[in-house]
Parts: sequence; C-alpha cells; structure tokens
Amino acid sequence: MMAYIVRRILYAIPILIGVNLITFTLFFIVNSPDDMARMHLGVKRVTPEAIEQWKVEHGYNKPTLYNASAQGFSRFTDTIFFEKSVKLFQFDFGSSDSGRDIGYDISQRMWPSLAIALPVLLVGLAVNITFALLIAFFRATYIDFWGVVICVVMMSISALFYIIGGQYLVGKLLHLVPISGYDTSLGAVKFLILPVIIGVIGGIGAGTRWYRTLFLEEINRDYVRTARAKGLSEQWVLFGHVFKNALIPILTGVVAVLPLLFMGSLITESFFGIPGLGSYTIDAINNQDFAIVRSMVFLGSVLYIIGLIMTDISYTIVDPRVRLS
Repeated sequence: MMAYIVRRILYAIPILIGVNLITFTLFFIVNSPDDMARMHLGVKRVTPEAIEQWKVEHGYNKPTLYNASAQGFSRFTDTIFFEKSVKLFQFDFGSSDSGRDIGYDISQRMWPSLAIALPVLLVGLAVNITFALLIAFFRATYIDFWGVVICVVMMSISALFYIIGGQYLVGKLLHLVPISGYDTSLGAVKFLILPVIIGVIGGIGAGTRWYRTLFLEEINRDYVRTARAKGLSEQWVLFGHVFKNALIPILTGVVAVLPLLFMGSLITESFFGIPGLGSYTIDAINNQDFAIVRSMVFLGSVLYIIGLIMTDISYTIVDPRVRLS
C-alpha cells in the first residue's frame, strides 16, 4: 500500500514541475516583464525609466534564468526563475503586484470559498443521488424518459442563466435574501443561501444523469439477479444492494474534488460578491496582477494533483487489486 502511494506521488512530481515550467514560460518568456510593465502602467507612451522603475519595485529587474554578475550559487538563486517560480514549491507566493501578501490573502479567502463549495457538494450529492435512484427505480417508464429529458435540458442551460434568474426571482421580486455581498460569522448565512441553492440546481442535470448511469450499470449485474431470485423486493434490491455497490465510484469521485473546493467558483463568487479565491482570481486578471494569477495557477495544479492521488488511494482501499496495476 505504502509503495503504491509513494509511486503515485513520484508520478505527480514531474507533472507539477512541467506545469510550473509552462506557466513560467508563458509569463516571463512569451510575455516579458517589459510587456507586463506596459500593461500594468496602462499608458501608451510609457517611458523606459517608468518601465524600469516598475520592474525594480516588483522584482522583475533580475536576469531570467542565470545571473552572471552574482557569485556562487546566487547565480541561480538571484534570478526571476528562482524568486517567482521555484519558491512556489515552498508555497512562498510572495507579494502581489499591488504589494499585498498573496499567502495571507489565500488563507483568508479560502474560507468563503469553502462556505459555498462544501454545502453545494453535500446537498447536491444528496439531491442528485435521490433523483437518480428515483429514475432508476422507474427505469424504462415515462418517469425515466422525461427525467432524462429534463436532465439534458438542465445541462444545456448556461450557469449564468441560473445565477441571473435566481438573483432576479429570489432577490429582486421576492426579496427573500440579499443578491450579493458577504458578512463574517453567522451573518454570512443569508448571503450564502442563494448561491448554494443555485449551485445545487445548476448541477442537478449532470449529477443525476451520471449517478443514474452508475445505478443502471449495477442493476444489470449478476448479484442483482440473484437477489431478485431470492425473493427480495425491488426497493430492497435497489437500496440494499445497488446503492451500496454504486457508492464505490461515487465516493472516489467525491474524494477527487475535495481538494478543489478550496479554489471556489469563479463565476458564482464574482456575481454574488463573495470574497473567495474564485473572485480573487478574477479580480487579479482584471487588474492584470500577474503574481496572483501565477500563484493561483500553481495552487490549482497542486490541488488537482492531490485530488488525483487521493482518488488512487481511495480506489486501493475499496479494491486492493488496483495496487497491482
């Protein structure tokens, strides 16, 4: 078991290094520090002195990969690559182009992101599984047919429609909850109700169809036919056997997305004014704060790889045969 986990982690290291190198190339080779300075200063006839001053203030005036003027190992460490790329592996995100501590901002903003993402995951999981079990119970009937049709329609609707429609209906017409904003402690609940509801509704189509497929696949297996031959009711077969065995891919899928919950939702947080990591990234893109964008890309890749490793580990727990692959 331990050897399998170590092997998966070793596989992930080159991937993370590759993502980091690609990100560095895009930000510092394709898009040079001079280009970043011009975009950030936002003037057409910016002077070379202003560009150089901006680069000095933000640490972009050093050589890219190799500092010939330095001595010893500093030739490699006193460079943009080491300061802006290698240090990310120590989770040293440095300062944003506006001067804020990126690590501190991430530690503060991840909690609002979790406050939305975690309820959406748990409530959505319960709702989608319930609907999928209902459709699977009435398989090959009109309930099954129209249930799939409704799921396809819901999948085809843009997330923006759910957000704008929910804001207009619940916030504008009914005045039940605020349209946007955020508060600390328990005061944040009233601001989170609408985003969570919309997040759950927006995921019903895809989630229900996916779980329905899992349940129908289990229904056609031999152990289900054996259970029916023993005289068990269809309800007991569905909930006692099919649901239990379908939990394996469901749980492993949930494990895969757990690390990504910290990243928040770009669209939802922006529209509802939630100060999470999603809106943090969008604001950084709008403000051309490249330091934040680089940090969020790296953090997202780390969390995604962690999710894949956790998925592999969960598979080995439920099916030890996977360790031999």
